[in-house]
Amino acid sequence: MIDGIKIAGLVFVAAIVQVSMLGPHASIFGGTADVLLVTIVCVALLRGSISGAMAGFAGGLLVDIATLGTLGVTALLLTVAGYWAGRYGETTGRDRVHAMPLAVAVITILIAFGGLGVYYMLGDTVPAHRALITPLLPAIPLNLLVAWPLMKLCRLLLRPPGGIDRVREVEVAS
Repeated sequence: MIDGIKIAGLVFVAAIVQVSMLGPHASIFGGTADVLLVTIVCVALLRGSISGAMAGFAGGLLVDIATLGTLGVTALLLTVAGYWAGRYGETTGRDRVHAMPLAVAVITILIAFGGLGVYYMLGDTVPAHRALITPLLPAIPLNLLVAWPLMKLCRLLLRPPGGIDRVREVEVAS
């Protein structure tokens, strides 16, 4: 219960910072850091796929409502991103050094392509170079730069509960 409130607070603050401070006006080399996406990835790596998906949906819905964009697109993309990051954290190892930067970089790329695909299916015209290449190239290092302090903050707020045995290996049934 307490973790849910902490996660909700983190996601709410990240969504407000993303919409109000890091919108399209605060671009660095043509891209912006996606604080909400990085926060959701960090929460999902620490708390698993269900918490990540719930945080992604809530954060995406907040952004969709705040920006008056197509309702549900960001929520869908961030829900999938939270679930994927959570599954990655559950199946590989949350404590590995490469887990967080790898998840942030890969999910940043997948969200960009996924967003382009969703808008294409909705019939919106989005030029690929303006939607992908121009903002994506600077967004990856910016997200990685923001990821370390956010992961430290999430680890501080979402300490692992004592007594819960984490999954060490995944067994594939044939």
